[in-house]
Amino acid sequence: MKTCDMTQGNPMRLLLLFAIPVLAGNVFQQFYNMVDSIIVGKFVGVDALAAVGSTGSLMFLIIGFSMGLTVGYSMIISQRFGAGDEEGVRKAVALSIVLSLVIGIFITILGVLVARPLLVLMQSPPETLEDATTYLTMMFVGVLASVYYNLFSSVLRALGDARTPLYFLILSSLLNVVLDLVFVICFHWGVFGVALATVLAQLFSAIVSGIYMFTRLPILRLSREDFRWDPFMVRELVRMGLPAAFQNSVISLGVLVLQVVVNTMGAQSMAAYTSATKIHQVASQTMMSVGVAIGTFVGQNKGAERYERIRIGVRCGLVLTTVIGIIGCIVMHLFSKPLVSLFVSAGETEVLNISSLHLHTISYFYILLGALFVYRYALQGMGNAMIPMFSSFMEIIVRVPICLLFYGVIHAGYVSVPIADSLTWTFTFAFLCFFFYRVYRQEKLVSDSMPSMRKEETV
Repeated sequence: MKTCDMTQGNPMRLLLLFAIPVLAGNVFQQFYNMVDSIIVGKFVGVDALAAVGSTGSLMFLIIGFSMGLTVGYSMIISQRFGAGDEEGVRKAVALSIVLSLVIGIFITILGVLVARPLLVLMQSPPETLEDATTYLTMMFVGVLASVYYNLFSSVLRALGDARTPLYFLILSSLLNVVLDLVFVICFHWGVFGVALATVLAQLFSAIVSGIYMFTRLPILRLSREDFRWDPFMVRELVRMGLPAAFQNSVISLGVLVLQVVVNTMGAQSMAAYTSATKIHQVASQTMMSVGVAIGTFVGQNKGAERYERIRIGVRCGLVLTTVIGIIGCIVMHLFSKPLVSLFVSAGETEVLNISSLHLHTISYFYILLGALFVYRYALQGMGNAMIPMFSSFMEIIVRVPICLLFYGVIHAGYVSVPIADSLTWTFTFAFLCFFFYRVYRQEKLVSDSMPSMRKEETV
């Protein structure tokens, strides 16, 4: 295994080489829950599919918090790596492991306790409540496996290695498929079976990626000294990790409101929403993967104080996400119903129609969504975690009122949900674009002034 220095070489080539394995890894990670949904929808029924889908926003609300932490940690690690500070890299990784353990245990306990009350609060229909509670509880039991896989993947990506996490995730995804089929078709364990399969597969990916990372990468040969409490490093990790964590959680609160609205429409709309969001998540992962690559690229070049490369890299990222957005829009319009039919039988006409409407509407805004990811991760790579966090609050401020306006006042029906998402992406993109270039200019001015200041001191 080797690291990748992104402060040298062609930015577009580096981003592509980095983003492709990240994309494949993200798609396979989405594959976990997608396979659950497909198998549940085909072999258990529409109510069970609605139950699994209704847990998605809650899962991201709490687990997204821990995932945001690991992304924030990785930005510190990439900056230390770009600056050539190997001791700082090891210290950051070691303390990230400790902090992730504490957070993971807390989320597990909290999640198991509040799973059912939260589903009741969300007005989950009686026919889906028991299965949804079972699935959500099992997911919280396996939180630590998910946290550590995401942490180890984030560390490797911060060092420029996007391929190794992919290899182990492919293996665990295949394991997930096999266990899903065995537990559901052979053992008839239903929703519990697909949840258990997902947890075991995530545990496998966390264990093997951790073992491989610490035994094969010299820069990560950690010692007891690396785990020694360092207030400054902890403060840096928390400074980047907590805002990123709150950012994910706040965004998911807006999505949670949409799920509550959908729950009032009945099992057919819930199943349609589940199918559409699973397909959209795969599409959005392509754009998010470019964003992750940008975050690492910017972080390393920020550490090396190469600001012109940051500007060029962001421009390349915008080109990539624009192309992806156009392709995604075309695919959604041509193949929405065949894609939705992966989740439900061809006879579920209403589900197919609603899901297609959802996908057609949001796909028009994919170019803006891609640019949103580029600017959000670029700001985090620059070491600014507060503006992305504030953008997540903006998402709630926009998404919730728009959804309630179209659904409760205008009575637009289901289309209120994709409209709320689309307009939210538009406002958030504008916010992040404005502040990225403002932060970039300020950071570059400070960097450009440093050599002259040092020269004056020497004189």
